[in-house]
Amino acid sequence: MMAEQRRIGTGFGAESTADDVLTGIDLSGWTALVTGGYSGLGLETTRSLSRAGAHVVVPARRPSTASAALRDIGRAEVHELDLGDQRSVREFADRFRETPGALDIVINGAGIMACPKTRVGPGWEAHFATNHLGHFALVNRLLPTLSARARVVSVASSGHFLSGIRWDDVQFRSGYDRWLAYAQSKTANALFARHLDALGLRAFAVHPGSILTPLQRHVPREEWDGLGWVTPDGKPAVGFKTPAQGAATAVWAATAPVLDEHGGAYCQDCDIAEPAATDDMLIGGVKPWATDPAAAARLWDLSASLTGVNAFA
Repeated sequence: MMAEQRRIGTGFGAESTADDVLTGIDLSGWTALVTGGYSGLGLETTRSLSRAGAHVVVPARRPSTASAALRDIGRAEVHELDLGDQRSVREFADRFRETPGALDIVINGAGIMACPKTRVGPGWEAHFATNHLGHFALVNRLLPTLSARARVVSVASSGHFLSGIRWDDVQFRSGYDRWLAYAQSKTANALFARHLDALGLRAFAVHPGSILTPLQRHVPREEWDGLGWVTPDGKPAVGFKTPAQGAATAVWAATAPVLDEHGGAYCQDCDIAEPAATDDMLIGGVKPWATDPAAAARLWDLSASLTGVNAFA
């Protein structure tokens, strides 16, 4: 059954933290994989899952940096992976499939935001290649390792408000705009979860909220003021979350029993998001182009064609 975008009243909200939503949940014996799990929201996600008893695998483009960030966290291990490089994705998945045990949680949290025009691989636009195609190939290649109870969570964003999939120019061959490129990749994250769930693997997309983390490293500091991200004294604007609050919705989507019957949903503030009633990204919600099943199926086929990977074919 296709998920209905309607709040279900979970008892959690925008101020809930990742530890809050895991209260009373024992993840002993579970294995989670968290891309980007050593910085920003990902680091908070790794901490909370580990505290709840899970063993956490953290793929990282910079393994030494990741290892340093995770040195005080128990039950976490680092592996090398560059999501912008399909060969790296394949090599990581091949190595991982040789290890014993199964994956119970996959949280696709790594990403780039508003970076300068960059080409990777066979000339792919970097946001689409890293944020979407890298995770698409990763999950497909890891399918044999996923347990019967596995959930896949794609960390999307209200940034999807700015653009659906640019079917006539997905790779921004002309008219590159760093914010539209980011937005398209976030729409892709949501559509990926929608179709993955339709194929039979429980999946969700989440908007973590507005949080200041290293994700914004490509956005000049003076632009933060113009975007209303910070107050005149440099503090996060009203409505922004802490990293621990920002990690909560992904952790909740990965573990909450109440979501068993709501697969494919786009979630926000530890609940299912309502359809967006305004264009205010701080309020959030979800735009129709990010949950459209026909667009999700079309994107899946395009992604499979580009990467040469489709575990469900």
